Amino acid sequence: MERPWFRRFNWLLALSTVALALFGVLIIHSADLSNPGASGEWRKQLFFIGLGVVLMGACAVYDYRRWQRPALWLYGITVIVLALVMRGGHSALGAQRWFSLGPLGTFQPSEPAKLVLAMAIAALLARRPTVTPRDIFVVLGVVAIPAFLILKQPDLGTTLVIGAILSAELFFGVSNVVHFGVFAAAATAAAAFVVGTNAVLKPFQRNRLLIFLHPNSDPQGAGWNLNQSKIAVGSGGLFGKGLYRGTQTQLDFVPEHSRDFIFTVVGEELGYVGALGLLLLYGIILFGGLRAAFAAHDRFGLLLAVGIVAMLAFHVVVNVGMTIGIMPITGIPLPFMSYGGSAILTDFAAIGILLNIQLQRDALIFDETRP
Repeated sequence: MERPWFRRFNWLLALSTVALALFGVLIIHSADLSNPGASGEWRKQLFFIGLGVVLMGACAVYDYRRWQRPALWLYGITVIVLALVMRGGHSALGAQRWFSLGPLGTFQPSEPAKLVLAMAIAALLARRPTVTPRDIFVVLGVVAIPAFLILKQPDLGTTLVIGAILSAELFFGVSNVVHFGVFAAAATAAAAFVVGTNAVLKPFQRNRLLIFLHPNSDPQGAGWNLNQSKIAVGSGGLFGKGLYRGTQTQLDFVPEHSRDFIFTVVGEELGYVGALGLLLLYGIILFGGLRAAFAAHDRFGLLLAVGIVAMLAFHVVVNVGMTIGIMPITGIPLPFMSYGGSAILTDFAAIGILLNIQLQRDALIFDETRP
């Protein structure tokens, strides 16, 4: 007999996600305390969290298998929107990634594009029991178009996230190890070409990579963000300086500390204990995502869950890594923590899909094939 839904529902995953997002509001409030122009960001973030919880609930009750058929249609719409943002989108900080929404702020199409691509890749790889080289080439072609559009915005960080999603789904979806090995070798060669030439990356993106390799080469210029971030995290010590009392944060030494560098606020004001608690919360969420992946009844559910977990894990590892100097700065937000409506709505939708995949674990399945 099928158990009631509330017993099958992964409450730990859902509540941990909401708790993490609310904790993010508190940290955003501290980050913006000394910046009157951004003092309302925490209220907007709280509004987006409310929408996100509703979206998570809707995705949690919507059968994930119904995403497979329209996945490529959603992909087509996403490509069109990404092309439009390059033509008439809102520009800021040398990038053109957003549509202006007036008082609500901006909408960044590349954020939901990551989730749509996870669906599209899973749908393509799940069409046949065995993935052929031709199928892999089709998937690569499908991913290349939005990845190119996002890279031209320019947005190297999101492009790398798409690469992580693609790699994870191919790893679990391709049964032939040689085929995956060829893909991995080609991806490595492509990455080396992008980094080693001036043909793709903008000068400031190359400078970020070079600063990662040589942190002391330009401490007052390209290396400023990294150095100040490391100082902020290191100065927090074991228990931190206290909420609203971080000097590097409150005196604005660390830029973008309500967005890409929000982990520095946690490290400085709450210390090692606070940062470790935050990482443990992420561990609970990622573990819940893996449980959903291995609870999936079909290849589409497995690959979609794997893609979502890869997306979230890559964000966490790279964002935290870049603030402490073990990863290059790529402008990747911290899930559920960094300020931004597009990102947090996408992340809540992704968690909702994971919840539904696990919710279907004990559901009765009827064979639709006819004898």
